[in-house]
Amino acid sequence: PSFYKTLFGMLVVVALQNLVAYSVNMADNIMLGSYSQDSLSAASTVNQVFFMVQQFALSIGNALVVLAAQYWGQGRPEPVRTLTGIALKLGIIISVVLVAVCAIFPRPLLYLFTDSPQIVEEGVRYLSLIQWTFALFILSNVLMAALRSVGTVNISFYISVVSLIVNVAINYTLIFGKFGFPEMGILGAAVGTLTARVLEFLIVLIYILKFDKKTQLFTGGGLWKRDPALRQDYTRVYIPIMCSQVLWGISVPMQTAILGHLSADAIAANSVATTFYQYLKVVVIAMSSVSAVMIGNAIGRGDRKRIKSDARSMAVIDVAIGLALGIALFLLRGPLLSMYSLTETATSMAMNLILVMSVVMVGMSYQMPVSFGIIQGGGDTGFTMKMNLISTWCIVMPLSFLAAFWWKLPVEAVVLVIQSDQIFKGLPTFLRFRKYQWMKKLTQE
Repeated sequence: PSFYKTLFGMLVVVALQNLVAYSVNMADNIMLGSYSQDSLSAASTVNQVFFMVQQFALSIGNALVVLAAQYWGQGRPEPVRTLTGIALKLGIIISVVLVAVCAIFPRPLLYLFTDSPQIVEEGVRYLSLIQWTFALFILSNVLMAALRSVGTVNISFYISVVSLIVNVAINYTLIFGKFGFPEMGILGAAVGTLTARVLEFLIVLIYILKFDKKTQLFTGGGLWKRDPALRQDYTRVYIPIMCSQVLWGISVPMQTAILGHLSADAIAANSVATTFYQYLKVVVIAMSSVSAVMIGNAIGRGDRKRIKSDARSMAVIDVAIGLALGIALFLLRGPLLSMYSLTETATSMAMNLILVMSVVMVGMSYQMPVSFGIIQGGGDTGFTMKMNLISTWCIVMPLSFLAAFWWKLPVEAVVLVIQSDQIFKGLPTFLRFRKYQWMKKLTQE
């Protein structure tokens, strides 16, 4: 009972947090889309840059969780504090580099994603403020990862809710010039996002300083303690996670670009279908995060029999969740598409794409929580890096280009090829999982 209470308690909170965070971007798109098409396109282009920032933030935080969760399972908060300090220092270094690149080379950077001078100029205005949110986002994510590794997840949900409310309110006020404020357009959206990021960072900082009784990060100087051995351990875990996240992150805009070169109906249908898919995907991402924490804690406690039992239970739950999400996406496709004004061709195409993604959802719901949650969370970070490198760059990307431009397959078939790794990665994940070689104690005595 305690296992299920902990698992589903954390899962619900983390899923809601991810849902609210995803809704922040949706709100931005909706409001900028109703303001002007150029503003929406410019913000979407800059968000491609932010997507890469997210991959760095996730890799830093996930590496911290892998190690810190094991130490917390042993009842040792001091290494958790030191590891958080190491992750924060790395986050600061990466933030400085990213902000410097955006500040010095804004136009060449945006021209990587669009060839429209008008969109680039509008994007440069947006990026001039948004770039300062990158550092705040990375540091906030590191602190929330430290809290997540010890089982504290509620604060992340509250932060996301505050961020959504503040961002939407400021966007509405400044984009359209409401309540006597000037009409700032895309800069108003940037101000809203920057304000929300500042608040996120301040809230998590105040929580850690005043209310956190577990990690006590700023107590005893452990946060900034120099520990070469722990830094070496963190680096060994971080590098494969970072390579996996960033290489996958690079492939995503390339996959979008493939569909973007097919037809206007394909772009619209994929955009609508992906929106529904991403909303349900937050549950899968949450399961991955929760699995990593719980397996890391269990390995820290050292009960191998219990680790295997918990992992098998999670794997079965993953399949059940995938089936439920796939069926829900399939059954809701009609009502959801009725909210959009698409051409008959685009509507039919979107209907077929949602059917494809319903099947993909089942495969992803197993392989992602097991590979990124259980296996990577258990200390085996090299497996996920190798699997994603081979599947994405040696199989999916070449086949996607061939399917779209050489074989000229229907759009539905191209999307199936692009998403196919979410299904076929299930077999190597299952085989690796059943060997239990991923149970690696990474802590020092």
